[in-house]
Amino acid sequence: MAGVVRATGAEVRDWHVGDHVCGLLGGGGYAERVAVDARQLLPIPEGWSFEHAAAVPEVFLTAWLNLFLEGQLRSGETVLIHAGASGVGTAAVQMARDADCEVLVTASTEGKRERCRQLGANFACDYRDTDFAVEIREFLDGNGVDVVLDVAGASHLARNLEVLAPQGRLVLLALLGGTEGAIDLGLVLRKRLRLIGSTLRSRSAAEKGGIINGFRGQFWDALLAGQIEPIIDRVLPIQEAAAAHDVIASNSTIGKVVLSVRQT
Repeated sequence: MAGVVRATGAEVRDWHVGDHVCGLLGGGGYAERVAVDARQLLPIPEGWSFEHAAAVPEVFLTAWLNLFLEGQLRSGETVLIHAGASGVGTAAVQMARDADCEVLVTASTEGKRERCRQLGANFACDYRDTDFAVEIREFLDGNGVDVVLDVAGASHLARNLEVLAPQGRLVLLALLGGTEGAIDLGLVLRKRLRLIGSTLRSRSAAEKGGIINGFRGQFWDALLAGQIEPIIDRVLPIQEAAAAHDVIASNSTIGKVVLSVRQT
C-alpha cells in the first residue's frame, strides 16, 4: 500500500501525521484506509506518486528476503530466477544485477524474456517448451547456478536440483506447479544442496521490520538513484479490481498491477 499517515499510536516516534509512506500489510490493500504496524513502513521518495510507491514493498522485500537473506546470494555468484517478468521477478533481476551477479531467468513469452534482458538478465529461456536445466548448463559451459528462486514447486523440482552447482541453494516461495514431487536425495547429498522454504506474509512485524532495514541498507540508495525501480504493467481504479484479477490470471503482465483509490 501507499498513502498518507492520518494518525499514529502514542508509542510511534519515526512517523508523523502527513508523512507519505508505503509499506507491507498483513494481507490485501483494497481499502481507502488501512492500519499497519509502523515497523512495516517505508518513506515515499520525493516526487514519487502513490501508485509508483505502492509497487515497491511487496515485491522488493520478497525478492530481497529470498535472494540475499534466505539464499545468501553474494557478488559474483549466478542466480536463476523463475517467472522473471513477474513483480517479484523483475525486482529480483534488478537487485541481483546491481549486486554484480550473473542473472538467468525463465519466462513464458519472448516479450517477457526481452524485458528481463533489458532489466539486466544475461540469459532467458522458455520454461514451457524447453528443458531449462539443459539450456542453462549449455549457456554456463556445463556449470550450475548458485541460487534458484522458484515459484513453481513440484513441476520444476527435479530440474532445479539438476541445475544447481555444488553447495547451491533452492529457495521456494510459491507452489504454482504443485505441492508434491519426487526428490533425488542422493543428488542433494552429493552436491551438498540446501532446499529452503520461505514466505513473507506469515512473519511477525518485528521480522518484517528487520527485512525492511536490510533492504534499505543494501538497496535504498540504488532505488533513489533509479538504478532499480518498480516495474508497473498498468494502473487500474479500485472499482475495477475484478478486471485487475482477470489481467493477472491471463499471465500476460510484466511487473505489477496497481489499484488506485484516487488519482494522484
